[in-house]
Amino acid sequence: MQTSEQYQRVIAQCRELFIAKMGDYGPSWRILRTPSLTDQLYIKANRVRSIQQKQVMKVNEGIEGEFVGMVNYAAMAIIQLRLGFAEKPDLNKEEALLHYNQVVGEAFDLMQNKNHDYDEAWRQMRVSSLTDIILVKLLRIKQIEDNMGNTTVSEGMDANFFDIINYAVFALILLSED
Repeated sequence: MQTSEQYQRVIAQCRELFIAKMGDYGPSWRILRTPSLTDQLYIKANRVRSIQQKQVMKVNEGIEGEFVGMVNYAAMAIIQLRLGFAEKPDLNKEEALLHYNQVVGEAFDLMQNKNHDYDEAWRQMRVSSLTDIILVKLLRIKQIEDNMGNTTVSEGMDANFFDIINYAVFALILLSED
């Protein structure tokens, strides 16, 4: 029960930022092709890893914001996989939020199922390990993109983006407990 409540609190924080950015920029992200979103996610995850390794941050923006960004960019990537990218913004704020809520709802359901099977093993993990796993997922996505979306035995890009959402939420929960 605690995980579900913590997860929903984190998602509410991510949703709040998504809505605020939609107010500032509209659905401009709809023109991004999936590899551009993958690269944006990579930049965020790589910055977190860099800060974790150096233990010094020169830009006064904490890693929490990067994990929130990872949740939102991964949700946008899943939406783009489903709808395709647009030549110009083609969703209003309400439509974009409906898609966003659908994706994070599916991520929550996936988390509950995996959490049951894995018995919340993520709670024993370090945030740095979650960062590394997110980077591995991004490298896998990049390889799938380079293979034109084809895989022979592996999950597709959407499964990896869903995992990124969940690992980023787990990192935010662990950071809030420290």
